[in-house]
Parts: sequence; structure tokens; C-alpha cells
Amino acid sequence: MRDTLAIILAGGVGSRLNILVKLRAKPAVPFGGIYRIIDFALSNVMNSDLSRVAVLTQYKPLSLMGHIGDGSAWDLSGRTREVKILPPRTGEEDSDWYKGTADAVRQNLDFIESRPSSQILILSGDHVYYMDYKDMVKYHRAIGAKVTVAMMTVPWEQTHQFGIGILDDKGRIIDWEEKPKKAKSNLASMGIYVFDTDYLVDSLKRTTETDFGHHILPKALEDGQLFGYVFKGYWRDVGTIQSFWDAHMDLLDPASGLDPQTWGIVTNLEAGSMPCDWPPAHVVPGAIIENSAISAGCTIKGIVINSVLSPGVTVESGATVKDSIIMHKTVVEKDCMISKVICDKEVTFGQGARVGDPNAKEPNRDFPSHLSTGITLIGKWSQIPQKALVGGNCIIFPKITARDWKAPNLPSGSTLKK
Repeated sequence: MRDTLAIILAGGVGSRLNILVKLRAKPAVPFGGIYRIIDFALSNVMNSDLSRVAVLTQYKPLSLMGHIGDGSAWDLSGRTREVKILPPRTGEEDSDWYKGTADAVRQNLDFIESRPSSQILILSGDHVYYMDYKDMVKYHRAIGAKVTVAMMTVPWEQTHQFGIGILDDKGRIIDWEEKPKKAKSNLASMGIYVFDTDYLVDSLKRTTETDFGHHILPKALEDGQLFGYVFKGYWRDVGTIQSFWDAHMDLLDPASGLDPQTWGIVTNLEAGSMPCDWPPAHVVPGAIIENSAISAGCTIKGIVINSVLSPGVTVESGATVKDSIIMHKTVVEKDCMISKVICDKEVTFGQGARVGDPNAKEPNRDFPSHLSTGITLIGKWSQIPQKALVGGNCIIFPKITARDWKAPNLPSGSTLKK
């Protein structure tokens, strides 16, 4: 694996995560209590014995850069080990920004060529999964492929979201469609590719096309050089509000296969608001916790059911948190009722507030494609007034204060912003 260079694509806007990416890059979004989404790709790199990795950033990169630091948390710092953060080359004639996945790699060909390798492993920074990349690289080498795509079976109703391929009995991809309206197969690309370095460099230099799925892979198909590697473990693209919530519910389901601790997923506990010196969680007598993940630094005096709480969350007596994702340093005051809510960091729920309605039928009027299943989103540093009533499929933008509320009620499907 020392002869393989890893590149993590971490520059997308991630707009389908709505206000969760208002103030940060998508791969920097907190996940599962103590982690961030990019921790899965970085930990897989570490656990696969890769020693050199580039992270291609673009959109609101500061939180991501601060989290990765020098890579020490993932054993990627040292004389022969490195993680290099590569933003767009601003000021060049072509563009100040990456135009797509292939263009992002093309703009960094000098980095690739300065670090000799036989294979390039292309990864996404916004997927939750465990994979030993050694197996995929060995497979790529054994069959003599120029390009290998990691693929897995997905439900037919989701095929329009992915690149879809058909394999022959030798593993060669013989048909490829990028996000087809009506798919011929439900074998989907995971956005993980192994390229022979020479083939990738030559392909990117011969064309100005910008995207792997739409442009580079179809050309490899024409060349007869495109193969599939079928993966059968847990994997989820958490690029939508629904999939983000679903993945957290998987975290609470022992049968789902999602198990960051067993997988050896690590994070940078010394970065940002996740210090390594949080005290153990404090659960007072009379509090009730059912099927939930409670992080260090939490204080639980009320009821928490089927929920994931990040470090420093306080749930006061008489309050109930159910089917929800509550991020760092949030306070749920007395007698609150929180149901099917995704709440960003440092939010205050005022005493007696009722937030969320899982049975809401009205999609969010401003973002109907983002919220339609009863989830309510609360932005970072917001305040929910005492005795407020907030329905389902609602969005409350970051930094909303109590004085921004014109009325104590926010009907289902509503959005509150400054």
C-alpha cells in the first residue's frame, strides 16, 4: 500500500444537508456523537496501511482543515507519512474553483506527479462505511485493470441517485449509466475508484471533462479498462437529511452493521468543540435512557429515547428527547418535548417547548425535496423560546434568537430565518 496514493474529495457544497452545511463543509458535519463524517474515510485510510493522502477541499474549508490538523489523529504525520490539504488554485486562468470531481484531481496533477505511485485511490469524504482498501487494490492489480469502481447493490428506487453498472462474469463493467431515470441494474457506484496512476494522469491530460462518473469512467468503458469491485458491507451516503437521520438510527440498531468502535474509526478529539477532557456522562437518579448513544460530558436528568447525543448536551428534568440527533453543548430545559429533531451545536430549547411532529404531512415549503418525512432541523446557536410549539418538517436557521420569533408557534412545513 506504500505504492498507493489516496485522494479524498471533500470539496462539495452538500446543499441537500441544508442548514447543517450553512457554516461548515459537508465532510466536517458532526456524526454519531463524537465523530465527523470525514473520520470514516480517514480512518479507513489509516486502517488500510496507506501512508500518503491528499484532501481536496473547497466549500467553507476552515472547520475541516482545523479538524484534520497535521493528521496525527490518524497516524498520518511523520517523515514518511502525510496528509496534505489542497484547496483550489485560486488565480489561475481556467477557474478559481473545482468544476467537478475529475477537474479537482486534474488541478492537483503536480501533487500526484511529485509523489510517485502505481495506483491512485479516489475516495469521497462524505460517506459512512468501513472498507479495507487493501483488498480492493489487490483485486485491481490481480485482474490487470486500469480502473476499478467499488460497487454495491442498492434498492431499485434509489438507483437514480448513483452511477449504475452491469458486470460480466470476469468483473468487467460492460454497461454504465450515471444517475439514470430508469436503471438496467441496481449495482451502484460507491464513489470509490482505483486508477493506475499513468492511466489516470494521461486521461486527465487528454481531456478537459470535469466529472468522473459522467466523463472519465465512460471513456474507460470504451477502452475496455473499467472493472467493478463488489462490496457487501455497510455503506451509506449521508448527503441528504433523510439519509443522515437514517444512518444515526442505524447506529442505534445492532443488526444494521454500523459500528464505528469495532471498525476502529477515530477522530481528532482535541479539535474544535470536541476536547479530549470531557468528564464522563452524568445520569441522575430517576433519569431514563432507552436505546440511545450518550457522549461524554452529557448531563441527563430527563428522558432520552432512541437518540444520539454529542458531548456536553444537557437534558433537564421533565424533558423528553425522542428519535433525535442532538449536537454539542445543546441545552434542553425542563418539561421540553423533542421528537424527530436534528439539532446543531449550542442550541437552547426553552422551558416547556414542544419541537417536532413525526406525523407531519406538509413538506417544508421552502425546501420540499429536503424535508418531507417529519424531521425538523434546528440550526447552530439558535434559541427556542419557552413554551414554543414547532411542527414537523420545519427549519430554524442558525443564530435565531428569542427576539426573532414573531409568534410562539411555527406550523409544520415552516422555515424561520432572519
